[in-house]
Amino acid sequence: MQGLAGVKQVVVVGLGVTGLSVIRHLQRQPQPLTIRVIDTRLSPPGLEQISGDVEVHSGSWNIEWLLGADLIVANPGIALSSPELVTAQQAGISIIGDIELFAWSVKVPVIAITGSNGKSTVTDLTGEMAKSAGIKTAIGGNIGYAALDLLEQDAELYVLELSSFQLETTSSLRLKAAAFLNLSEDHMDRYEGMSDYRRAKLRIFDHADVCIVNREDKQTSPDTPRNTVSFGLDSNHEYGVMLIDGQEWLCKGDRPIITCSEIGLVGRHNVANCLVAIALIDAAGIDCFNAVSAIKTYHGLAHRCQVVVNSNGVRWVNDSKATNVASTKAALSGLQLDGTLHLLVGGDGKGADFSELKELLTPLKLQLHCYGADGEVFIPLHESAKRWKSIEEVIKSITPHLQSGDIVMLSPACASFDQFTNFMARGDEFTRLAKLYSGDINCEQHSI
Repeated sequence: MQGLAGVKQVVVVGLGVTGLSVIRHLQRQPQPLTIRVIDTRLSPPGLEQISGDVEVHSGSWNIEWLLGADLIVANPGIALSSPELVTAQQAGISIIGDIELFAWSVKVPVIAITGSNGKSTVTDLTGEMAKSAGIKTAIGGNIGYAALDLLEQDAELYVLELSSFQLETTSSLRLKAAAFLNLSEDHMDRYEGMSDYRRAKLRIFDHADVCIVNREDKQTSPDTPRNTVSFGLDSNHEYGVMLIDGQEWLCKGDRPIITCSEIGLVGRHNVANCLVAIALIDAAGIDCFNAVSAIKTYHGLAHRCQVVVNSNGVRWVNDSKATNVASTKAALSGLQLDGTLHLLVGGDGKGADFSELKELLTPLKLQLHCYGADGEVFIPLHESAKRWKSIEEVIKSITPHLQSGDIVMLSPACASFDQFTNFMARGDEFTRLAKLYSGDINCEQHSI
């Protein structure tokens, strides 16, 4: 199935931001549709925003509704392996996600980014670069606005962050350019190993004009021949870093674009992120030299290596978006440390192996603070490790002992769902506590 022609009964599985955007999109269609919603939560978020003509079944599955549908639109958070969805699929009912609906309706070029880490930064930066070049650009997907809500914006270009979950239910999205940034262990509670996870990510290339891959991570390359270009921190003549007259430059081939010292973001991983954004802009037919000014002024996203308080020589860093090991490794690799690092880790570990952090933590002047449901698994990683119940318990205890040069960093390497609704809520709580206990309530926010 491609398109809503002939569809009369649609079941939306899962509410929240994505589910509501699906309902709004379906209600905008010219043909009348019967829309039903299933959410296994008793009080699903957004329930009060649904109009009376949409039936809702909450608290459990409704297999009768599923089997009576012409089309099922599933929230990306719901695994296709759920027995109820498997039953519907075996009955011949099409199951798609919001991105496939978007693909059926979009009329202007689309760029998309996936990867285990860095995709939010690359998505946002690419969008800002396009805007600085004078292109009306809408940014969203797995970040910010739901993709279907973007269709209501006056845009000449869409830039989407796509998760592996979204890609599982997407089969016809045509892209001017697609980037697969990196692959590291994540979501092992949903996938049957890394190869299964990688296959979901690779779906981004299925209908892409240009496939952008990471030279330093061969897992990002498609298994079948495609029109690929690569990025990396070497001087390879695609998108790379070259030393010219003693200065490092981001280059397109042998053509210098901008010096690394001019990049507004800090950290070696962000040099690579800028290279990807340049490659994406190029592939979209936009002159990257018209867009490069955005790289100089872009300072990153909230909850990603964001200094939320800088008081009495102590920096408090909100990296709540580090929901896996590789994200935390990236944050630590770019860190300039003068005093002690107080690192807060823990939450819902999603079955990940955290042992590879040990080598990175060992040489640091570090106090490791382990909290949340899976905090215990971090204890063996450093001799300083201490177990806590909550972020607030950590901050309340350590604040009197902080000294100038210290950094307090929340970079949990875990999902937030054990104690928070999402990583934003976790980061907001860390920020509130940092301001409360540091006494600095009017701090300027920026990225490290």
